[in-house]
Amino acid sequence: MLTTTGAFSGFSVDDQAAALAFYRDKLGLPVVDTGMGLELQLGGTTRVFVYPKDDHKPATFTILNFEVADIDAAVDELVAAGVVLERYEGAHQDDKGIARGKAAGFGPDIAWFTDPAGNILSVLNG
Repeated sequence: MLTTTGAFSGFSVDDQAAALAFYRDKLGLPVVDTGMGLELQLGGTTRVFVYPKDDHKPATFTILNFEVADIDAAVDELVAAGVVLERYEGAHQDDKGIARGKAAGFGPDIAWFTDPAGNILSVLNG
């Protein structure tokens, strides 16, 4: 069996400076520049490593979900910070870009957006 002392996730970006500005300034997350990449500190001991990659290709799926208590307030804050929400055909999103899954009985309320490297992120309220 694998014995670990912890774990963290990571993903690539094509422009580390743009990622730093986005995650720190637009999302308001604590970000540490490690010299090899960025460490997003997401509360407690949760962290995600963001590293530069010359041939970066954004994932075609959500790589990071932010749980929020009030999705409407979170979406309003994102939009006020200049974040553009993604719209997906068939996702049944409302005017704010939120897919209201709870009311429809098919999952959480969720809204998607991308970072400057095209990685898909979300805010959700289960």
